[in-house]
Amino acid sequence: MSIKINKLEIENVKRIKAVKIEPTANGLTIVGGKNNQGKTSVLDSIAWALGGDKYRPSQAQREGSVIPPNLHMVLSNGLIVERKGKNSDLKVIDPDGNKGGQQLLNSFVEQLAIDLPRFMESNDKEKAQTLLKIIGVGDKLAELETQEKELYNRRLAIGQIADQKKQFAKEMTYYPDAPKEPVSASGLIRQQQEILAKNGENQRKRERLHDLESQASRIQEQIDELLKKQSEVLADLGIAKKSAVDLHDESTEELERNITNIEEINRKVRTNLDKDKAEEDALDYENQYNELTTGITGIRKQKTDLLSNADLPLPGLSVDDGSLIYNNQEWDNMSGSDRLKVATAIVRKLNPKCGFVLLDKLEQMDIYTLHEFGQWLEQEGLQAIATRVSIGEECSIIIEDGYAAGEGNAIQEGQKENRWKAGEF
Repeated sequence: MSIKINKLEIENVKRIKAVKIEPTANGLTIVGGKNNQGKTSVLDSIAWALGGDKYRPSQAQREGSVIPPNLHMVLSNGLIVERKGKNSDLKVIDPDGNKGGQQLLNSFVEQLAIDLPRFMESNDKEKAQTLLKIIGVGDKLAELETQEKELYNRRLAIGQIADQKKQFAKEMTYYPDAPKEPVSASGLIRQQQEILAKNGENQRKRERLHDLESQASRIQEQIDELLKKQSEVLADLGIAKKSAVDLHDESTEELERNITNIEEINRKVRTNLDKDKAEEDALDYENQYNELTTGITGIRKQKTDLLSNADLPLPGLSVDDGSLIYNNQEWDNMSGSDRLKVATAIVRKLNPKCGFVLLDKLEQMDIYTLHEFGQWLEQEGLQAIATRVSIGEECSIIIEDGYAAGEGNAIQEGQKENRWKAGEF
């Protein structure tokens, strides 16, 4: 069970002359009053009584008083805490009359509960680290965030290169009519020589045909004299004609043109190959970018799962990129009420035995926000003792010149508590 403050008596501490307070067990107890009347002195007195000598005011005894400070506090666990006399030494007595000291108080008094501004004024990273520490996932989350940052930076570089590659490939010239590979001059010349050799053979065959035809003509003229020779020549003539029927000369014009233009052709081929390589590089970097995106998504899911499964002190509270997030808002975008909720919830989580928190300067909140915050405290079973520059009815007690204002304060306080819970102000 969390420990709270049941009763508080303060005399001659800072601006306080004499004040008695019985804070509401659950919810908000507001110490009101004008400026410089002693409101903050109430909180400083509680911090000194419970937090130790490091919270002792530099001028603890009220100025002008010859009577030393006197603090008397009764806690919900039955402990009585006192500081009185010239040295204001600490005295702690349990219900059985046994004496204790600061070590006993430290076992349940959370330092941030009596010094909440230290948390409220810390930077975003320190707030987040406090939360991660108490839920026990700080080291693992830090490791995941480091991995995410490394992958993100790599993906950013890869993405920039991929965009450059795409743009470079897009701007390059491409020749669709060019060969896929560079053309070899020696190959073209060899093809040309083969064709020329074949054409030369065809020419020799034509010349042979012409020669045989001449012979046949001469033999015809001398047919009477060369009858025997005629039959042989005619036979040869038939064979020669048969061989020459299917002969067809191939043109070397295209090869000659290619040989002449080989450099231009190869330039186009190289240009096309360069463009193909640029597009291939761009695709490769794009694939790398997508792989890194998948990795980042996986790490972010691990972070989400890690925080989702953690025992967080407040629904909607999380950590993202080293900053506290509450209901999707970072600290500087949270309302004053939400900031107090977050801070109070974290303080409670730091030490669940500590059931109270001290809050200074709640005049930043309007009445409706105060009421909302008070209801949340009651719902959570938390006690908050706060100050506010006000003398309105939302105040549980009003301090005037170091005293609780008015007579019959206890009766008024009970009435105000009931009206506060009823939401009348």
